[in-house]
Amino acid sequence: MEKVISKNNISQVFKGCLIALCVSLIGILLFAVVLRFINISDTLIKIINQIIKVVSVLLGVKVCLKKDKSKGLVKGSCVGAVYTITSYLVFSLLVASFSFGLSIIYDLIFSSIIGLICGVIFVNTKK
Repeated sequence: MEKVISKNNISQVFKGCLIALCVSLIGILLFAVVLRFINISDTLIKIINQIIKVVSVLLGVKVCLKKDKSKGLVKGSCVGAVYTITSYLVFSLLVASFSFGLSIIYDLIFSSIIGLICGVIFVNTKK
């Protein structure tokens, strides 16, 4: 039985996290361009931001599980959690403001659950 915490598993999680972070950055930049030309309500902005997070985690988990389709539950939730922490740090550095609140905890839980669900789905589906 393979250990859950192995060098290979950790590198897969960080690879998935990096992909998720890149997708998120591209999505946010594209959305910012759209916002320059279109007036959108704050509620719709929040919804689109959540969609960007879900797509980012989904693609990150998919990349994480591409070579080794095992431990999808653990790897998926780890990708979601590590993605949330790194994206919080990156976006806080970009705006030069660190504000820790309950929302980051909710994002961490949300992304971990999305990653967990995606991991289970990707492990149990065939090409």
